[in-house]
This record gives sequence, C-alpha cells and structure tokens, in this order.
Amino acid sequence: MYLIAGLGNPSKQYENTRHNTGFMAVDFLVEKLGLPKFQLKEKFKSEISMAEYDGKKIIVAKPQTYMNNSGSAVQALQNYFKIQPENLIVVYDELDLPLGEIRVHQEGSSAGHNGIKSIITYISTDKFNRVRIGIRNKNAEKVPAEKFVLSKLSFFEKRKMKKEILPQVMGEILKLISG
Repeated sequence: MYLIAGLGNPSKQYENTRHNTGFMAVDFLVEKLGLPKFQLKEKFKSEISMAEYDGKKIIVAKPQTYMNNSGSAVQALQNYFKIQPENLIVVYDELDLPLGEIRVHQEGSSAGHNGIKSIITYISTDKFNRVRIGIRNKNAEKVPAEKFVLSKLSFFEKRKMKKEILPQVMGEILKLISG
C-alpha cells in the first residue's frame, strides 16, 4: 500500500498559490487516473481518495492541517493503514528550484521546508520519498520567502503547471509506485 501526500494549505484563500503545488499535483493525479473524488476524513485530518492502481492499493491525501503541521495528518494515515516509510510519497513546492524543475529523493533533511520538517518530526524518520516541484521565478528574490510562497501563480505559470509540470510530476509518482 502507498500513501501519496500532496502538501498545501486548506481554504479558498490559498488556492492557486505556490505553496499549494502539492495539492495541485495530487488533484491532477486523481483526475487523470479517474480515482474517486477526495472526501474529508476527520480522523485522518485529510481529504483522501483511495483506489487500486497497477495492482497496488494507494491512498492519495491532502492534509487539512496547514503546511506547518502536515506531519500530524501523515502520521495518522501512516499509522492507521500501516504504511511503511518507503511507501510514503510526499509531493510539495520547492522554492530553491526554478519553476518546473522536479527532483525526486528517497531521504534527507527538510532543507528548511516546514511541511517536511513536520513530517520528519511526526513519523520519526527522514527515509521517505519526496517529489519536489520548483516554484522559483525571477520575482522570488524581490519579496520575503513567506510572502512569495503564498502568492498566486500567474496565468502563464498556471498554464505551464497544468500542461507541462503536473504531467511530469504524475509520471514521477507513478514510477515510484511501479518500482
């Protein structure tokens, strides 16, 4: 069984912000694979979609705990479904990478990302899969990081996200599941 957690912040005000790139990625995945619509599950502090893909059970989650406390939702899902850390895939925005660059890692530090820091703290390991999606553009250095990540994607960035970036992210996730 695999847990794919897309990180972001719940509520309308954060829709289409750079910090919600993880939510965008799992929304895209669920839509393109024709998985069941997300449903809020309070006991998991998440919206989840469960299905079978390529003969494997998958849970796709959007923690509703806000980015900085993502670990509590991931831990609740991991414990209940007995997901091994190597079968956890976390998808999130990465300010240190240019828009559209994607990096996949199996372990490592949080690199200052508060959502990842929270997950490492709650599940007591850094040995899980990460799909990092670059969000940096030429304006990133002009504003404080906190303000930049919470700003909305431009029309052109949204289009690039849907047409180019999210399909690539989906491919990386499916590679991790298929082994």
